[in-house]
Amino acid sequence: MGAVGLAGCSGGDGGDGGDGSGDVTVTIGGTSTGSSTQAAGQALARAASQHSDFLNISVQETQGWTANLYAYDSGDIPAMGVDNNSLSKALNEEGPFADDPVDTLPDQGFLFTSLQIHWVGLESSDVESVADLREGGYTIYPIQPGFGTRLLTEEILNEAGMWEPNEILNVDTGDIPGAVEEGRVDALCLYGANGVNLSGWCQEVDVRSGGGLNLLEVDDEFRSVIEDHPGAILEEIDPYGYEQEVTAYTDTMTTWSLAGQWAFSPDIPARATEEICRLAIEHEETLRESDPTTLEYSPEAMTQTVIPDIDIHAGVANFFEDNDVWDDSWSRGDE
Repeated sequence: MGAVGLAGCSGGDGGDGGDGSGDVTVTIGGTSTGSSTQAAGQALARAASQHSDFLNISVQETQGWTANLYAYDSGDIPAMGVDNNSLSKALNEEGPFADDPVDTLPDQGFLFTSLQIHWVGLESSDVESVADLREGGYTIYPIQPGFGTRLLTEEILNEAGMWEPNEILNVDTGDIPGAVEEGRVDALCLYGANGVNLSGWCQEVDVRSGGGLNLLEVDDEFRSVIEDHPGAILEEIDPYGYEQEVTAYTDTMTTWSLAGQWAFSPDIPARATEEICRLAIEHEETLRESDPTTLEYSPEAMTQTVIPDIDIHAGVANFFEDNDVWDDSWSRGDE
């Protein structure tokens, strides 16, 4: 693929790096500006530029985790951030992939983030709880279409009976801070990363809301929907990331959390993805300087997104084996 191979060298070996010569450039589909994936990808690019002898990383803006699988299938991106819910839906031709399946899936990489999605309401509306949203009649923002967080959120809200009774605002993450500022939405779903900070676009919503956001109270019915969904993890945690006080109705952030992983074309050299694993483990400080929400990496944590039915990229498999976290039930991708 054009975005993967040798860069800035002569007499290369076609990108397999077998003799150790030649730079390799990996282009990663990093979703939109201000997203957690874009921040994590840029952090990897910085670590590669400072600490790798051969690897270069370029981060490309895309339309989201779910959309990345279609972009990969079309040959537009060779690597990406993607969530396990979207990957599983694509593998089994479910959800949006039931009517519009993809022919090829990338090899799996490793966990790089956990996004903690949750409800907030505007003080200018009278929404105080998820029970209000079941009654309907509000304008809600369930994240940008094409995002993996949107796919999961849409499924959760449908199962909870909150989708049909309300008006859905479909705008990009870059446009939602303005909609909040103008009072064109009553409640919206935001997310933070790894319990550290809100995603960039969510921080912008926080700043431009004029101090008028509050976490919505969540009842047992909604908690049960999250618990019963195979693509979501229920977490109840202390609020974080907000510049304003958001606890008028509840002091708990109840989240439907979604794990994201890096995924790679098998055309990418194994040494490149093994190097990406090394950078994550050995240079977490550099990553954190660029992206404060960087995951606390360990070999064990990096395996938490493995789906046994999808190949693991050969270089990542090498890393897992070298660090004694490989499971023989997993399948290795071709080198």
